[in-house]
Amino acid sequence: MSITTNSLPQKAHYKQMKRLTLFLIIFCNVLGTNATPFNVPAGNPMDPKYEVRAVWLTTIGGIDWPRTYAHDCMGITEQKRQLTDMLDRLKRVGVNTVLLQTRVRATTIYPSQLEPWDVCMSGKAGRSPGYDALQFAIDECHRRGMELHAWVVTIPIGKWTTYGCQQLRKRYPSLVKKIGDEGYMNPELSGTADYLTNICEEITSRYDIDGIHLDYIRYPETWKGPKSAENITRIVRAISRRVKAYKPWVKMSCSPIGKYDDLARYSSRGWNARRQVAQDAQAWLRDGLMDQLYPMMYFQGNNFYPFAIDWQEQSYGRTIVSGLGIYMLHPQERNWSLNEVKRQLNVTRQIGIGHCYFRAKFLLDNVKGVYNYVRQFDHQPALIPPMTWAQSITPTAPTTLDVTRTALGDHITWSGATDRSDGPYLIYNIYASPTSPVDTNDPANLIATRYLWRQLDIQRTAIRSPRMYYAVTAIDRYGNESPAIQELTAHSSPGGSPAGLRRPLTPLTQTPWRK
Repeated sequence: MSITTNSLPQKAHYKQMKRLTLFLIIFCNVLGTNATPFNVPAGNPMDPKYEVRAVWLTTIGGIDWPRTYAHDCMGITEQKRQLTDMLDRLKRVGVNTVLLQTRVRATTIYPSQLEPWDVCMSGKAGRSPGYDALQFAIDECHRRGMELHAWVVTIPIGKWTTYGCQQLRKRYPSLVKKIGDEGYMNPELSGTADYLTNICEEITSRYDIDGIHLDYIRYPETWKGPKSAENITRIVRAISRRVKAYKPWVKMSCSPIGKYDDLARYSSRGWNARRQVAQDAQAWLRDGLMDQLYPMMYFQGNNFYPFAIDWQEQSYGRTIVSGLGIYMLHPQERNWSLNEVKRQLNVTRQIGIGHCYFRAKFLLDNVKGVYNYVRQFDHQPALIPPMTWAQSITPTAPTTLDVTRTALGDHITWSGATDRSDGPYLIYNIYASPTSPVDTNDPANLIATRYLWRQLDIQRTAIRSPRMYYAVTAIDRYGNESPAIQELTAHSSPGGSPAGLRRPLTPLTQTPWRK
């Protein structure tokens, strides 16, 4: 009897073989250190062109940023300097997505009409630091070709006596529940969904963010009584629909518990998203309520790898980004070996999911050499996977590309790309290679990503190749990339490497998108 390609037996066999292949990959990469040591390469030669490389940048207590308070112009300048220094260093290790804690504990780092300022900004809860930290962070991330997602802590609102919790209790006493000495928004009341949706609407409508990232979107672990997944899903659904109504290109994501549920062969050991805290995150992907998931996979061995595969297999074509617990490297935490993080990075890349570091300070402090390793591992840039499920029509390619070569370097200008989405503006990727046409499928040729302007200067001093050719593509806010316009010929003056980028002479005039 012949078996067609659509037959159930062949599909089942294919899925079984795929899972077996993935387990073999893992087995080869996680051999115990008592056996032959696993030699992790300095960088994967098969670096993908598309991969989310993210970091959680925490503001609560200023544990990542800001490290000082802003009381005056000097304080503002210092906070801004700290952030730009962090972003520069994150850019050097390939980070393309920053999850910035924006709603902290019923408090914010921007001038909200709904909640007071968080204490981390000025040193006094409710007092402005004198500038809009969220707007500044967005501008600086975009200037570096990085996405900024507003990280919104949802259900927990801090200690019962803290300023944010007190203010919310005064205004909406019925929405707040006390458990121990902590305050929580009650997920079982419809008013909680309305309130959190208004917070996310305020951020989305006022700021040119790239994503809304929901944290603690689950029942508290200490909740007494039954937990209903539908109550949590109602909140997610309300927020997602409101955000997408304003800006459909803004990515919806959350950070679920790192194990969705027990697997056939591996137990979650009593701690999983679906049954323990009613966090039905895989269904949110299936139903289109989420574009990305960042599961908090702060585990080792069989508590990590099989569950990473499960997230990937149940992604429904959306983006999975593994949350890596690099804080576990610290001697005061679990004192992990760096080899554990190396293995997790390699395996997640092999199975096709991204990585997100928790948290920024441990990466930038280079705990056990993690920063140095990441700089080698992500040595080529990566683009963020496009949201083809929301919009798949690519922009048209630029129609003009001019290259002027001088003793100082190469000056590139382009124009003519057309956006065919409902996004507010286009951004650009620039490629360079000593051969023509430039291979735009090779991420090694990327010299600028998500670039805001239509001209670029490349300094002559760092140029190594006798001649460089250039190509430019446009991408829309959904991440769809146009065909490239190629520089097919070059002048005979000295050319070179794309190193040593300078700021453009005149930036584009861009009006922030508004409702």
